[in-house]
Amino acid sequence: MNTYSADAPPAPPPPSSELRRQVEAADPDRRPEHLRRIATDIRVSILRMISRAKLGHVGGDLSVTDILTTLYFGVLRVDPADPTWPDRDRLILSKGHCAAALYSVLSKAGFFPEALLEQFMAPLSPLNGHPNRNKVPGVEANTGPLGHGMPVAVGCAIAARLSGSSRRVVVVTGDGELQEGSNWEAAMAAAHRKLANLTAVVDRNGLQQGARTEATNRLEPLADKWRAFGWDVAEVDGHDHAALLEVLTRAPGDQPRCVIARTVKGKGVSFMEDGVEWHHKVPSPAQVETALRELLA
Repeated sequence: MNTYSADAPPAPPPPSSELRRQVEAADPDRRPEHLRRIATDIRVSILRMISRAKLGHVGGDLSVTDILTTLYFGVLRVDPADPTWPDRDRLILSKGHCAAALYSVLSKAGFFPEALLEQFMAPLSPLNGHPNRNKVPGVEANTGPLGHGMPVAVGCAIAARLSGSSRRVVVVTGDGELQEGSNWEAAMAAAHRKLANLTAVVDRNGLQQGARTEATNRLEPLADKWRAFGWDVAEVDGHDHAALLEVLTRAPGDQPRCVIARTVKGKGVSFMEDGVEWHHKVPSPAQVETALRELLA
C-alpha cells in the first residue's frame, strides 16, 4: 500500500508499539474490533484530559478519534522509537485544535508516556492547545490556523517524490476548514503534480464553530468539488474502522486521494452528539462521569 513508484521500493517495516502489534497479529476480520477498543480508550482519555484542563475542543476530538486510531494502529508506517525516521509516513492534523485526540493517540502508540497527558494545557506543558513539532514526538507540523495543513502536506508529498521515497503523506482536515481558499489552491497543485502519495481525509461532521457548515458557507456537493479538482474520491462512514482500513490501505492510483469520512461531532457521548455547542464547551464533572459510563458500558 505504501509503494509510490517502481523506483521507490518500500523501506523495511519499523518496530511497532504493543497495541499496533496486537492489531497486526489479529485475523483481518477481527482488526476493526481491536481498533474500536483502542478508540474507546482514547475517547475516555480525551474526556479526562479536557475535564482536567478545563479547556479543549471535545466535539471535534471525539469525531476524529476513529480516523486517527485507524491511521496510527492500522495504516501508517511510523516508528515511535525513532520519530524522525526518514522513510516514515507523515500525518498532518490540519485541524490542530483537536490536539487532545492526537496526543492521546500518539501516547498510546508509544511516542511518549501516557502519564504526560495529565499535563495537557498546563502552564509550560509541551502538550498545549495546538500541536508543536518542536515539543511533541510524532507531531509532523505545527497546526492551528485552519487551512495550513493541506499546503504543508502537498510540500511533504513533493519532497517524498523528489527524494525517491515510498513514504505516504496523510492530512486530516476539518470540514468547516475547507472554507479556507488555501486548501483548494493546494488541492489544485496536488492534482496538477499527480501526487498519488498524498491522501486527504476530511472529518465531515457537518458542524463548525457556531453553526452547521451548510448554513455558514455551503460545501456540498463536496465529493464533486474534489473530483473537479482532479482527485480520486471515496466516501465512507468515518466511525467504521473496517471501511476506514479498506480505503486507507487501498493501493494508490495516479491521482491524490480524498477520503470524505462522514462523522458525528461528539461521537460516543449521547448528549454531545451532533451538538454545535460542544465545539469548545467543557463538560462539567457530572457530565464527564455520565459520558464515561456511556463509553465504558
